[in-house]
Amino acid sequence: MRNMVRPLATIAVVTGLLGIALQSADAAVQVTDTVGTSGKFLVTGMPVSGPASGFIKIVFGNLTSGTNLELCAGSTGDFSSGTCALSLSSSGGPGFSFLTIVDLAQLNGKVLFVKRAVGTTASKFSLTVE
Repeated sequence: MRNMVRPLATIAVVTGLLGIALQSADAAVQVTDTVGTSGKFLVTGMPVSGPASGFIKIVFGNLTSGTNLELCAGSTGDFSSGTCALSLSSSGGPGFSFLTIVDLAQLNGKVLFVKRAVGTTASKFSLTVE
């Protein structure tokens, strides 16, 4: 049970932020966590929902050498299978963070998740949504 508290808290914060980000340009949340042995990490617990027009800024970075990570948006089935239907960002390695500005309409109805694209070790990542 304890292992589920942290991911659920992360999901609640990021899901709430996606709605808040459209209200205030100053609102931001940073999530730092680890893609474990499964090779994927669910960021939002429910599909994104928001107005048809609006933009959010996402800064994504990999903090673990020897691995590459990808920030994805897709259906819950895409997450389960590890398929990245919409690639929002990919990582080069530690020290690289990439900015993505995305129209919220592209994310409506999709969940956000991180998947390991290269390597097998647990991979720490940083994700900021504004």
